[in-house]
Amino acid sequence: MEKIEGIDVQNHKDSSRILNIQLDDDIIKKLIFPFNKFDLTALELKPFTRFTIAKSLDDLTNNKLSKLVNSVLRDRSTGCFIIGPKNISSKTNDKFLVKLSTAIAHLIGIPNYDSMAGKYYARFHVKHEDASDSYLRKAYRNMDLHTDGTYVKEVTDWLVMTKLEEQNVQGGETAMLHLDDWEHCDDLSNDPVGQQDFIWGSPKSKNIDYKVEHPVFSFDKEGRPKISYIDQFPEPKNMEQGNFLQKLSDALEESKNKIITKLPVGHSVIANNYFWLHGRKPFKENKELSRELLRIRGSFFVN
Repeated sequence: MEKIEGIDVQNHKDSSRILNIQLDDDIIKKLIFPFNKFDLTALELKPFTRFTIAKSLDDLTNNKLSKLVNSVLRDRSTGCFIIGPKNISSKTNDKFLVKLSTAIAHLIGIPNYDSMAGKYYARFHVKHEDASDSYLRKAYRNMDLHTDGTYVKEVTDWLVMTKLEEQNVQGGETAMLHLDDWEHCDDLSNDPVGQQDFIWGSPKSKNIDYKVEHPVFSFDKEGRPKISYIDQFPEPKNMEQGNFLQKLSDALEESKNKIITKLPVGHSVIANNYFWLHGRKPFKENKELSRELLRIRGSFFVN
């Protein structure tokens, strides 16, 4: 692999399918000034400013970072990378990390409008107590393997998840599974029920007032399976669909090929949303538990 100045690129210790990209201190230092030019309100209200900071990041790598991340995400054999500063300091605070995540996302494509947050990204806390209507914030429940964007009309090719902060945390590891490593992929993707249209809704907190219909499994131009699935949101029309979903859920959660990894604070995992599923292990109970995550999801640039 070609060496890129200012970044360290390795295979991830837990999976040869995932690339680990560390940004050197020098790159982080050089990003402070262009990032300070725009506050978060400017990024939220003026979309072109997001491309300005994305270009600042890419220019520091002689425009090689954008080529690398796009080739990784579109490659079926990989499709995922983890990226972040080599060293976390007071300068790499939550606002800096929102900007860094924004810059990385805008090297890949156009973010979807996130209805839950009312902007192009969402920030959410996981704490000891929770009264929400989805598994997203429930610290002590397993968040089963799923893909994003199952209940929206927008195309969701990829997603960015960034750990902004974490305190008093044990457990809560990231779980990931590549479709081609899943033992039951052939059986279930070829099941005619999985190719039927399912109705997908969402809880009130998502702020989506419509439902969509699509199958769980579809296929790319090479005939390889793609998945769009989350356990909470399909509304089976009959016994056949209900039982298929149960079989699918069990087969995903029982997979021996899940990758369980700890995402460091300040780092982002970026994955192709068609052949990577992601989830989260339960946290160990702690009244002081706190984790804040950022999410951006969207479509690839057409060109």
